[in-house]
Amino acid sequence: MIQLLADFNPEIASVVLESAPKFCKYTSPKIQKEILSIFAMKVRKHIREEIGNAKFSILVDETCDVAKREQMALVFRFVDKYGVLQERFFDLIHVKNTKALTLKEELCSVLSKYSFDIQNLRGQGYDGASNMRGELNGLQALFLRECPYAYYVHCYAHRLQLALVAAAKDVVPVTQFFQHLVFIVNTVDSSSKRHDELHDAQMVELARLLAIDELETGQGANQIHSLKRPGETRWGSHFGSVSSLMDMFNPVSSVLQNLAADSTAGANRADGDTSFKYLTSFEFVFVLCMMREIFEITEQLGQALQKKSQDIVNALRLVQSTKVLLEQMRSDDGWETFICKVVEFCVGHGIAIPDMEGTYILRGGRARRQPDHFTNERYFRVEIFRATINTQLAELNLKFNEKVMDLLSISVTLIPKNGFVSFQANEICKLVEKYYPAYFNRQEMIGLERQLNHFVLDASSSADMTNIATLVELCRVLVETGRHRIFNLVDRLVRLLVTLPVSTAAAERAFSILKITKTRLRNKMEDEYLANNLLVHIESEIVRHYTYDDIITDFKNQKNRRADL
Repeated sequence: MIQLLADFNPEIASVVLESAPKFCKYTSPKIQKEILSIFAMKVRKHIREEIGNAKFSILVDETCDVAKREQMALVFRFVDKYGVLQERFFDLIHVKNTKALTLKEELCSVLSKYSFDIQNLRGQGYDGASNMRGELNGLQALFLRECPYAYYVHCYAHRLQLALVAAAKDVVPVTQFFQHLVFIVNTVDSSSKRHDELHDAQMVELARLLAIDELETGQGANQIHSLKRPGETRWGSHFGSVSSLMDMFNPVSSVLQNLAADSTAGANRADGDTSFKYLTSFEFVFVLCMMREIFEITEQLGQALQKKSQDIVNALRLVQSTKVLLEQMRSDDGWETFICKVVEFCVGHGIAIPDMEGTYILRGGRARRQPDHFTNERYFRVEIFRATINTQLAELNLKFNEKVMDLLSISVTLIPKNGFVSFQANEICKLVEKYYPAYFNRQEMIGLERQLNHFVLDASSSADMTNIATLVELCRVLVETGRHRIFNLVDRLVRLLVTLPVSTAAAERAFSILKITKTRLRNKMEDEYLANNLLVHIESEIVRHYTYDDIITDFKNQKNRRADL
């Protein structure tokens, strides 16, 4: 491996293979781990200096590694001296259990070790587990006792996932649809032979569509895909699964027909026949099209919530726009547009369409209570379509109800692009005094109201401010233009709002790296060196600032200190 690296890097060839003594190549596992610990030490030092005395929030999430050991990822969210919002992965901590008190002790140990003042903590971002969000003995409650301004924000991405899951569980036809979807995907994709058949069927389908000019040719277009399996813990994966099935409906149908007609398939023949009946039923296609429409609306919100630069005020606006789009879909016009799409899809794929004015017949003697007589149109429109959207809206209202954070809703008036239509400086100051009474003294509260009025006039007439659409952009532009010195109290308020966490996506990204660094082959790595490897992956751009000679010098200093001990 060293020789291979040397072939592509002359510096390694000269320093490691040619100049270094044969007994001093720094290739033993123990020495490599020490070098990695130096990298980790420098990276953490850099992050600590970057945060300085600024207010910060912590993002925490837990997962089990390949050794079934509980690992807790710690990420800091803060605004740097340039006014740019940062989310920095800092450490991966092994915890013996997930009790709130244990987690707090481990986090406080890390904060104390690197001289973080817990009084600068202004936000906590966790998932909705009881040990994290408990109002009496949860992790957020334990921190609030020491720092009353460390407001807890339940991860918005988790809230969205919980809302979608609840909708699926509460509407029986939707729950059955996903059960059938998993069965179809398993039937088609569980065998390499059927996987190849699906590939060939897609080739035939693409050739047919190109022949009738329903597809456009181009570089990278019309590629062969595979069915995506929905995941239990990531509801966003269901959107990919639904979309892939709709895009490959004819090829999947062809594979299932061939399987059902294959006399040599044995027990799989019955699975093929059952899957084909599920796939070609109008109710399955109806829910398939409906869930894709809903997922297309909520997916935009899900992706936006996972961005590093997202601020909580803009997140609330995205949630509101998602609710509005679902309301529009639920309306009479939305229903007419949707049912036309379903009929068009059924006609294009040869699916039998029931008479909507005919009486709906309960199939299979369903256990749930239904009215004695109702039409097919009522069943699909009321019992499935509206019931699903109503559940979605109810869950979104429940999960995204920020009653405590009144300051967030009124602070959106500070965004210049909104035109300061409903701006009221005295109302903002009242809420600031309510939520941060010790952070602004009486004199500063008076000054804040004056600065807010001057800021609105300045931003309304400045070309470089009028197009700012988020608090994150506003915070950055204030520093870039030097206005943070003039409007220092406004800058302080905006930084507080931006620092509040939105989601724990940054902590979960660390778990993606964890799968790479700690595999079964490297399961014997010690926990501290696992964290070091993780830091090298995530913060490699910082590590490049340190030369090879710096690392060797630090390593020798550590060696001398050990000798003294």
